[in-house]
Amino acid sequence: MAIEHNEIVSLLNELECRTNFSIKKVTEYMLPKLKEPFYLYVDGKQALLVIRPAYEVFKADLEAIDGVNAKAQYCHYSEMTRFPKRVQKSINGIHYGLAFSFDSGAALKAFIEKLILINQA
Repeated sequence: MAIEHNEIVSLLNELECRTNFSIKKVTEYMLPKLKEPFYLYVDGKQALLVIRPAYEVFKADLEAIDGVNAKAQYCHYSEMTRFPKRVQKSINGIHYGLAFSFDSGAALKAFIEKLILINQA
């Protein structure tokens, strides 16, 4: 079972991920000491962590972390403004990224640590 939104927010704060803004169903975060954005998106009752689509080359590595579940489809949401747009249903396109859910706090922590390593390489 996936961990809940409140637990994810608490863990992100512990990991020193800083928040920039929160609009409707999405909160923008930055990785600690880096200028790399990601979003916490609430889809119904499920909280998803959404990263830039450029990380698709690392998707298998990230999904290999025990307790990390990658979503098959891209996550689209107009308020994820730091991400690129792609045409899905509208002519203008919509911002999108790769979405992940987590079975435990340890999985989320390992995921964030892996993202930091990828960005520092």
